[in-house]
Amino acid sequence: MTNQVFAALADPHRREILLRLATQGQLTTGELTADLNMSRQGATRHLLILQEAGLVHSHREGRTIYRKLNPEPLRGTTEWIRSLETKWDAALDRLSRTYSDPTV
Repeated sequence: MTNQVFAALADPHRREILLRLATQGQLTTGELTADLNMSRQGATRHLLILQEAGLVHSHREGRTIYRKLNPEPLRGTTEWIRSLETKWDAALDRLSRTYSDPTV
């Protein structure tokens, strides 16, 4: 897990791009960014950030660039969130027990 992954996930446009790749598979840049209401330069910038974070792989066939999801970097974020959730739940349980004790 890296800060780059979290930074890439912070933007709703980039999350939408990842969702499209996850649900539709490999897509061309045009297919991927259609209906996102952004300039071509903006779309290219978002895709570059996702690629630098390792979340998207690209390959060219002639003049067409295809993009596909690389889920591997997301595994680290999922594991980190789960460990944080476990610690948070334990802290909330301790807090709940403290305040539910009538002697406190």
